[in-house]
Amino acid sequence: MDKRFSAKKILVAGGTGGLGRAVSLAFLEAGATVIVTYRSQAEFDALKSSAGANAAQLEGHIVNVLDEAALKTFVSGLIAKQGRLDALVNAVGGYSAGAPLWEMDAKTLEQMLSLNLYAGYWLARVVVPIMLKQGSGAIVNVAATAAFNHMASASEYVASKAAAAAMMNSLAADLKGSGVRANSILPSIIDTAANRQAMPNADHAKWPKPEEIARVILFLCSEDAKLVHGAAIPV
Repeated sequence: MDKRFSAKKILVAGGTGGLGRAVSLAFLEAGATVIVTYRSQAEFDALKSSAGANAAQLEGHIVNVLDEAALKTFVSGLIAKQGRLDALVNAVGGYSAGAPLWEMDAKTLEQMLSLNLYAGYWLARVVVPIMLKQGSGAIVNVAATAAFNHMASASEYVASKAAAAAMMNSLAADLKGSGVRANSILPSIIDTAANRQAMPNADHAKWPKPEEIARVILFLCSEDAKLVHGAAIPV
């Protein structure tokens, strides 16, 4: 049985969504204490039910990850209770596309930047100082293949994911030699209920499954990946 994260404390932002749920469950199965942020109580209740016997190692908090003051209060409480934070996985994100740049609602850009860039920015600002003090930690930010493969009719989404990947790469350079690692993963279209609903005629069999991506994230947060730093890994 895989218990490589026994005694480890893992924060999964957006830990009840399509990908975040799979990541949270995978860490629980590997022995970790998992703290998730979420917006939907029903989603958290479903996650807790799916966790089964591991639910005792699961905590959930409704937190606005775009509010630095709220994040600081939340993370301070987390450290006071858990004593440390071994990994941060940011699975907060959103998608909007379907029209050329000049036809999209101008509000779409700010929405995409908020979900896909700013969330990771504020989380890193609050978490990194704690990990630096520990001298260890792993950060995995969920970007997208669109960060590098810039398709049409998705300018706002592409810009936000490209910025997120670049930000993590620069953060990794800041953290070099500190014992704290930062990496990005670049999923394509993930096989989630929301994506299936949005694209009912697509070939879902070709989409990566959340559970498959979760295994890559666990690897990046593990000691097996101690030499992987500043990477942007397609999944």
